[in-house]
Formats: sequence, C-alpha cells, structure tokens
Amino acid sequence: MTELWLVGIGTGNPDHLTLQGQRALREAATVLIPRKGAAKEDLAEVRHEILRRAGAEAQVVPFEMPVRDESLPYQERVARWHDAIADRWLAALEGAAEGPVALLVWGDPGLYDSTLRIAERLDGEKKIMVFPGVTALQALTAAHAIPFNTVNGAVVVTTGRRLRDHGWPAGAETIIVMLDGECSFQSLDPKGVSIWWGGFLGMPEQVLEAGPLDETGPRIVATRAEARARHGWIMDTYLMRKEGV
Repeated sequence: MTELWLVGIGTGNPDHLTLQGQRALREAATVLIPRKGAAKEDLAEVRHEILRRAGAEAQVVPFEMPVRDESLPYQERVARWHDAIADRWLAALEGAAEGPVALLVWGDPGLYDSTLRIAERLDGEKKIMVFPGVTALQALTAAHAIPFNTVNGAVVVTTGRRLRDHGWPAGAETIIVMLDGECSFQSLDPKGVSIWWGGFLGMPEQVLEAGPLDETGPRIVATRAEARARHGWIMDTYLMRKEGV
C-alpha cells in the first residue's frame, strides 16, 4: 500500500459525501470495509450504499473489527486496539489489487476519529490523503436549525468522559459533546443549561430532542435507550449552552 485515502462520509446520509469524496471512491483500487458483528451490519450496508451511489468499481475488502480489552486502563486499551486494527488492515489487503486504498470514515477523519492515528502505525512509505466530510457537529446544528456559536462566542468540543470527570469546562458558554454513550449531561447541574441532542443524524432514523436540560435530559435518556434497543447501535451527539457565562 503506497497510498491510503481517508474519505469522510458524513453521518450516514449518502448525500453528505462531497464531490471530491465521490471522485476518490471512483478512483480507488481497493476499499476496506469494517465489519462489527451482525447487530451492526447496517453500518456496513450504509458504506456499500455510498459506494453504489458514488459509482465506485473498486475491489471491496471486508475486515473484522477487533474488540477492545475493557480490563485495561483506558489509554492502553485504546492503543492496543489501534495496533490490532492496523494489523487487520494489513492482513485484509494481502493479495489486493495494486493502487490507492480507500477507507470510508464516519463523519470527518480529522474530528474525534482515530483512523489517522491508526494509519501512522503502518510501516513503509505511504501517501495519506484526507477527503473531508460533514461532521456530526454540522449535522446536529443543521437538524435543529441553530447556529453553532453565539455572537463572538467560543465553542468547546469535548467528550462524555471528560464531562463526567471534569464537569462543565471553565468559562465555556457553548459545548458540544462527542463520544458519549452514558448521557453524561446527567452529571451536571442543569440550572440555566439548554440542550440540543440528535441521534442517527441525517439518516431516515434521525431522532431529535431539545429544550431546558432539566426537562429534556430524561426524555433524551429514554429516547436514546429505545432507539439503541431497536437498532442495536446508535450514534449521537449534543450541544449545550449555559446562560450567564
């Protein structure tokens, strides 16, 4: 593999793929598709639909995603998981067609995604190209028809883990929370906080909730649990604003 193309595919809507991304998928020789078990088979199907819509004729090579070892400390757990994914890529590509290898990356490869870090583990000279995609942040604010920021206001993008461990970021008026499987907004004092939440953003299954955190938080927890039980998985994110910061 001398060229690795990372193509951002947005949040699941094939229309999120840019013209640049479509061209990359048509010109790639091989496309790697992760498999995450039967419960998440529709994630792979979304990628196949994007390839069909783009007119891609590349060789499609699936690989099984490894499972993280939950017994390890967090940083070590993630590092070993990334090592294992890189090994799976290389094993899957044995005997693949010569030419650029493409990976369809959910959202954008540069925002809370580890594909670039995994690519750094591959030996040998290679050209890495990134084709940006629609982020969950953009899809969320579009779905709710709200601005990303207030006038002259800063935005903090953080994770559910950091929100639980450290609370509301000091001085922040608007925060967007990524990678939160535990509805970590429940750990906050809801006074003066509004929330805009979305799951399956941009997809037919999209679900939205918005309002004061004290009233809306319980609805989000229930809606998220029901949607996850129905589909076997969920991708979601949310924006919160605090008055008087």
